[in-house]
Amino acid sequence: MSKSTHPLIGQQGCQFASHSKIKKRGIPFVFRLVLCSFALATINSRAADATFGTFVNPICEQADPWITQDHGHYLACFAEGNHAISVQISDRLTGLGVKHIVWTAPATDPASREVWAPELHRLGDRWYVYFAASDGQNKNHKAWVLQSEGNDPLGPYSLHGPLYTGDDPSMTASNCWAIDLTTMELNGRLYAIWSGWPDSHDVQYLYIAPMKDPLAMAGPRVRICADDDYLWERVDERLEGRGLNEAPEVLQHGGRTFVTYSCSGSWQPSYKLGMLELRSGGDPLDPKDWKKFPSPVFQSSAKTFGVGHNSFVKSPDGTEDWLVYHSKWNRNDGWQRTVFTQPFKWSADGLPMLGEPVAAGQVLPLPSGEKIPVVTGAQEFHFKNLQDLIGWSYFGHHQLLSLQDGWLHLGDLPANAANSFRSGEKIVLDGGDWSDFTATLQLRALQNQGEAGLLFRVQQPAVGYNAQRGYFAGYLPGQSRVVLGLTDGVNWRELASASVSGPSGSEVALSVRASGDQIQVSVQGRILLQTNDVTFPSGSFGLRVVDTHAAFSQLQIKPLADKTEVTPKTSFLQNTAYATLISDSR
Repeated sequence: MSKSTHPLIGQQGCQFASHSKIKKRGIPFVFRLVLCSFALATINSRAADATFGTFVNPICEQADPWITQDHGHYLACFAEGNHAISVQISDRLTGLGVKHIVWTAPATDPASREVWAPELHRLGDRWYVYFAASDGQNKNHKAWVLQSEGNDPLGPYSLHGPLYTGDDPSMTASNCWAIDLTTMELNGRLYAIWSGWPDSHDVQYLYIAPMKDPLAMAGPRVRICADDDYLWERVDERLEGRGLNEAPEVLQHGGRTFVTYSCSGSWQPSYKLGMLELRSGGDPLDPKDWKKFPSPVFQSSAKTFGVGHNSFVKSPDGTEDWLVYHSKWNRNDGWQRTVFTQPFKWSADGLPMLGEPVAAGQVLPLPSGEKIPVVTGAQEFHFKNLQDLIGWSYFGHHQLLSLQDGWLHLGDLPANAANSFRSGEKIVLDGGDWSDFTATLQLRALQNQGEAGLLFRVQQPAVGYNAQRGYFAGYLPGQSRVVLGLTDGVNWRELASASVSGPSGSEVALSVRASGDQIQVSVQGRILLQTNDVTFPSGSFGLRVVDTHAAFSQLQIKPLADKTEVTPKTSFLQNTAYATLISDSR
């Protein structure tokens, strides 16, 4: 049964694909993505209305979110299951696009385990991914870097490192523990800033060092500041707790240089952002030239907590500043987290005003200039390969979606999943707009529990069991039952249910017909449910599981009355310039 109440706390665009497997000779992948996007549906670039002009958080399940911008595109970089690194490219901040695995850690190596907090940076004419990794023992974490062969952010990449993050002036002895390395460009020079231990003791400070080039330091590290100047920087926010500073991120504005950092325990609700500022004309390698602000600049609210490890981006049209950060899934100690984004302003005296974390499910306007193409008309999806996932967004733990044997699997929990949790995993078609239709779906219930089925007339999806507004027709294999209900973003309400035969593992043909307020649900071609409801008159389609593992294929959508087709306009064409850039590099 669908959850009646649950925190709204997922992940958009988390379709896995090895870049080496999807790149075709002579055709840049991003350009092929554009072509597939045109073929995907009838696209209407109409002005955003109340539905298409808004979104809700969280936008994905992940931790340590790094999003940067290049040539009008957002590039998101994440660790995958602590053993690989992915990159996603999109023209939208709130929908991150298809996921590509650009590097997988070797089976045994000093950089084979605990892959944390990768950051993708364009430095010169190449891309670099800075990340932390170890041999499986945290005490051996070091800073590593991937370098692209050309100027394609999807690689291929070569591994370099570890970078020297110790105190030896000759940079040959006693390399030190390091995580969360980022780069800073200032006055024509390149610097690295990271979180490190002073020796073998687990005490985290912020360090900085000059870089000779993106692959090597030019000198030993300098500790920027103490990690316990204020109580709020300490673990547990108590005097007995150790100071902990990590995840530095650079924010430059109006000729000023700020560095936000995360502090207290990342596993605790008290995780938050502090901030430093470099004195005007100051030397980044001189700790006296850094000023620490006496209060947190971003901290937990009653509904959104454990906030930190952020990045900064602009809206698509460049008129707004946006903060991207992760938040804890619940208040228990641990590392189950989701990603939020929200706009922020600047004060009259030039300081960033990050505000208070928004609540999960709070409706926000899209970033200025962001468009969600509208998809209508007769459609058919088989979910056999990567191209079938273009234009869909995934909301759930990043290891609970996969393509296997020509079927899309949701809820398949790997044995060694990293910080996994269930959240009613779902995949939703971006910008879908159907009112009256018939839709059919093939599904396989692979566990004799929970429920799996079709979301329809769905709007404003996010991570969470009931974190969407729309209807759900589901098959419950453990109860041999089919159910129809709706979710309002927080709660589930059942509208009708009926018994149905069909053992676990069998293939079920699930159909929905909607016309105005009349809704019918059929199984194996037999109408089992009929009801009337007008709560949600239109919306998109999605596939969803609740506390189970199921596989999906052959979703067919047929409008009862065809809508006028409109020639596709600018939304996906924006990718062409980026595709040309990539093509020119080969």
